[in-house]
Amino acid sequence: MKEKYIQIIRIERIQNEQWNIQFLAHSWDSKNYFNKDTEKCLYHGCCENAASGIMEDCFNRSYAGVNGTAYGVGVYFSSNAAYSHTYTQPNANGERNMFLARVLIVNTTIGNSSMKTRSVGFDSTTDGNHIFVTYHDAQAYAEYLITYK
Repeated sequence: MKEKYIQIIRIERIQNEQWNIQFLAHSWDSKNYFNKDTEKCLYHGCCENAASGIMEDCFNRSYAGVNGTAYGVGVYFSSNAAYSHTYTQPNANGERNMFLARVLIVNTTIGNSSMKTRSVGFDSTTDGNHIFVTYHDAQAYAEYLITYK
């Protein structure tokens, strides 16, 4: 994204104790069940209103499907910031929002638009490349909000 969007306005650390505790509990369960570290740092782009909601209520699957469900009806993340950028919208000042989130990804399977949840034995779906879809609200924790132009 360096060529087009180079001005970072601010980076805010999100500190929601309730959601952090739930994420840590889910992380502990995943590590014990799968016997390996399962955490990835992934991006989630969104509009300013959605960013405010995520900071208050973290990632909520109730809003799943707003921008599509190509790999399942869940919350979408990407390891590619430029891809997540395509889901941002500039506010009145031309500023965009993107989260850097801690996401628990262990066993993933290729998703499709008919999936309302992950298949048994899997915790997430993917495009097989850089997109990951989660189906449990405590599976991701919004750690940083990046505001940029």
